[in-house]
Amino acid sequence: MHDVVIRGGNVVDGSGAPAVTADIAIDGDRISAVGRVGAGKREISADGLLVTPGWVDVHTHYDGQITWDPYLTPSSWHGVTSVVMGNCGVGFAPVLPEKRDWLIGLMEGVEDIPGAALSEGIKWEWETFPEYMKAIESSPHAIDFGVQVPHGAVRAYVMGDRGASNETATPADIKAMAALVEEGLHAGALGFSTSRTLMHKSIDGVPVPGTFAGRDELFGIGDALRRSNKGVFQIAAQHEEVPSELDWLDELAQFTGRPMSFNLSQIDTDPQLWRRGLERLERADSRVVAQVAGRGIGIILCWEGTGHPFLNRAAYLPYHDLSPEARLEQLRKPEVRAAIINDAPMNLDDLGNFVTRSWQKMFVRSAGEVMSYEPPPESSVAAIAQATGRKPEEVAYDALMELDGRGSLYFPLFNYGSGSLDEQRELLLHPRTRLGLSDGGAHCGAICDGGMATFMLTHWARDRSRGERIDLEKIVRMQTYETAQLFGLGDRGLLKVGMKADVNLIDYAALALENPRMVYDLPTGGRRLVQRARGYVATMCSGEVIMSDGEPTGSLPGQLLRGAR
Repeated sequence: MHDVVIRGGNVVDGSGAPAVTADIAIDGDRISAVGRVGAGKREISADGLLVTPGWVDVHTHYDGQITWDPYLTPSSWHGVTSVVMGNCGVGFAPVLPEKRDWLIGLMEGVEDIPGAALSEGIKWEWETFPEYMKAIESSPHAIDFGVQVPHGAVRAYVMGDRGASNETATPADIKAMAALVEEGLHAGALGFSTSRTLMHKSIDGVPVPGTFAGRDELFGIGDALRRSNKGVFQIAAQHEEVPSELDWLDELAQFTGRPMSFNLSQIDTDPQLWRRGLERLERADSRVVAQVAGRGIGIILCWEGTGHPFLNRAAYLPYHDLSPEARLEQLRKPEVRAAIINDAPMNLDDLGNFVTRSWQKMFVRSAGEVMSYEPPPESSVAAIAQATGRKPEEVAYDALMELDGRGSLYFPLFNYGSGSLDEQRELLLHPRTRLGLSDGGAHCGAICDGGMATFMLTHWARDRSRGERIDLEKIVRMQTYETAQLFGLGDRGLLKVGMKADVNLIDYAALALENPRMVYDLPTGGRRLVQRARGYVATMCSGEVIMSDGEPTGSLPGQLLRGAR
């Protein structure tokens, strides 16, 4: 008799094969049979339900949150059973005691995670990277998690202030950094990550350590991957430099023999750059892949968030640092509204000007509506203002004041230059791309993409009306087998005999994303945008039900992923 039998579900197994009606037997933490199986000590009826592998999300930033949150939300709310952290060159090990606050400031600046929450929540029990792995492994979690060695922490550990301020590394520095990376890889780190984008800065506005690292430093660290024959080299690339950066990434892949992963997105300043990136990628070593998002990488503009269109108005600034309640009390006053919307905008940096002035990129969601991630042009602030004869400022202000002052505007920063997701569909279907960039756990006041796995099923496979969809079987494969394979996690991502029993049971017809909302549940009451889902009947990790109808069961079978398998 099997431990568990999932009976009669519509099984999409992660391989890309057509769905079949089948039973799944589980013994211990493994799948023991698929098809028509015998009785189980526990039987779960999946009649009418979609049954898939648990999602494998390879781009998250739970490096601090993992020390206090056993469920790694929002990911586990969305059927994710394995995450990879330590992306973009930021993380919390290795670290000298005097650099702990600096690493918090780095993470706060790059990933918009409240520094006070990190300071309160993290219980520093490590210095080296292997010690960090041991510390996070010692506490129970619901889902599995892997880590990468972050360039920023390594550079600061070896070079001190010289590394933090992006001074050139000496041969001795490079040798020491490579040794730390190799130590982490031998301890089970899944890779090494770095950042070269100028968007990634510390809380003090300084580019992430490693942003300007030279060839000798990058190849010297890459040699650690070559010597150990372990790990993925992950880079957050400067978008405009992707085609040229691929030259050295291609060479590094050939030198190390290891996978290389870089981000590829559409940018408004050069809407066809992604095509040139793909063309160069097609000529690169097969181990180089582009990590792409499932939708526009969108900012949620709201009064409580990091960004909104009135941050450039002097008339707004007196209310910015008030509590949410006190701020709303002022913003509801007609005279305050008039002063703000009629105030001349101040000049910010390029990104700030783009986000606060691009009315055609801000999309309105009416009260009661579910946010659209492929909004039509007529729902933009600019279009509504033109159609109604109002100023864009009036339209935007009133949208933010909906829902008792908790309304929002959707601003797709990347991947929406053409006003649809048609080009993103091309990116998703390219054989050299892999789904990622959800940033689960990060951008707490601005971006809420940790539920991207759910969006992939609802939008691309079921609901899309503005263009072609993507087959359900392909969508499931994208976020199970393909992402697991990228990091060498060969024991998951498929519902096959011998594979790890990570399983989702989904009421597919009822599957839905709820609207993003701001909550204050981080340590010290820190804020974060969260998004829940409806329709996940059960999520299993290692054969145990960890979520039932979207709520945790208390079962915590999650494990640290020590290396490829």
